[in-house]
Amino acid sequence: MHEVTLNRDGDGIVALTGGPSRITDAIELLAAGRGKRLLISGVSPTTNSHDISRLHPEFEQWVRCCVDFDQSVNTLGNAIEIRKWVERRGFRSLIIVTSNYHMPRALAEIRRQIPQATLVPFPVVADRQRAGAWWSDAPMIRLMMSEYVKLILARLRMAINPGAQARELP
Repeated sequence: MHEVTLNRDGDGIVALTGGPSRITDAIELLAAGRGKRLLISGVSPTTNSHDISRLHPEFEQWVRCCVDFDQSVNTLGNAIEIRKWVERRGFRSLIIVTSNYHMPRALAEIRRQIPQATLVPFPVVADRQRAGAWWSDAPMIRLMMSEYVKLILARLRMAINPGAQARELP
C-alpha cells in the first residue's frame, strides 16, 4: 500500500536508485500507464534490462520496451542525467520515485536542472519507517540526519550561486 495517490500522470517516470522498492514501484507505475517511459537513475554500470527483468519477470515487456538507465553516482548527477533524458525525449512532466526522506533534495536538484518541468513526487516509505517507532532506530535516525544535512548543503550551494545550472560534473 502506498502513502501517496498520484493526482496526475507524467510524460516520464524517474526512479532514483538506493532504496528498497523504488524500482518496483516505478515499474508498476509504468505498467499502469502513468508515464510513457521510465528512467532508472543511478544504476551500477553492469545493470541492464535483463537484470531488472530477471528480478521482476511480470514486468518484462515494459522493461524491455520502455526503460532507460543512467549510471550517475549522486543526487546532483541524477538531476543532470534526468535533464539530458528529458531534453532528448521532449518530456514536460515527470513522476519522481525515491524514498520519502530523499524526496526534498531530489526535487530541489531536479527542479534546478529543469525548472520548466512539472514534477510529481511519488515518495516510497521504507518498511523500517512504516514499522513503528523509527525515531528509536539509531541507523534510521543517522540516515535521516545525514539526508537533512545533505539537503541543507545542497540548498546552500544553490543559494550561493542562484543563476548557475550545473551542466556537467567535474
